[in-house]
Amino acid sequence: MLGKNIKFVGDSKQDACFALGRQLTIEYYECGANLLLDKDRVETSLLKAAKESGATIISSSFHEFKPQGISGVVVIAESHFTVHAWPEYDYAAVDIFTCGDNIDLEIAINSMKDSFGSENVVISSDQNRGIIAKSFEQKKVGEIIKNSKIYPISWKKEYERKNPWGVLTSIDIYKSDPKIIRNAKRIERFVYELCDLIDMKRFGECQVVHFGEDEKVEGFSMTQFIETSLISGHFANALNTVYLDVFSCKFYEPREVAEFAMSFFKGDHYKMQMAVRQ
Repeated sequence: MLGKNIKFVGDSKQDACFALGRQLTIEYYECGANLLLDKDRVETSLLKAAKESGATIISSSFHEFKPQGISGVVVIAESHFTVHAWPEYDYAAVDIFTCGDNIDLEIAINSMKDSFGSENVVISSDQNRGIIAKSFEQKKVGEIIKNSKIYPISWKKEYERKNPWGVLTSIDIYKSDPKIIRNAKRIERFVYELCDLIDMKRFGECQVVHFGEDEKVEGFSMTQFIETSLISGHFANALNTVYLDVFSCKFYEPREVAEFAMSFFKGDHYKMQMAVRQ
């Protein structure tokens, strides 16, 4: 049986039609913290799911993006398994397309759930593809778009749509270079370069202060006022982790900030959250 945290959105049409294939899209949320970072591990997870479900594996191809992110496909005789992983959100999007009845989709879904350490799995689409029947009513493209709920995938478009007072981005950068995060001058340099990158005018000097008598919290804290609000950060020595917040009433690209910070502090990977403030 499917796990209790796996939810179906919508339902399949059980008509007296013949379909050329079946396609599922599966959303894996709250995955294990580091399980989506390694290309080989993600590839192994999909190959394992395909094999256990009874699919006939033909080949696989996976690509690791920099600084992070993975896309890949397992080609099977019955069609394919694909994945797109966003480690910064502990999220993976999987697509299974099959033109045969021999694949146990439930086994495949649960296999990847275990491999990804996912706490919340949603089957967001379960469709028949290529329905062959004279009586089947075809929908036009315009009708599908009109009747579908489409969410923005661009931060800028979301900002323009909501017209908020400001944007807050919180970025956690893990396994950063200890020599950099323990150096006040380099932290200060990061702030100056970041402000230039996202075209923010600094107001006053950057403050970098060492804090914490307890080794668990010891490290530098940073604040920099900008004309449009504030940049702040905490640099935890015990974890070699950077906790960065950028709040501004002027728009900037959150991912640009995250990837620059990741590069500057030579981190291993990052997590990112964004909020629009009304």
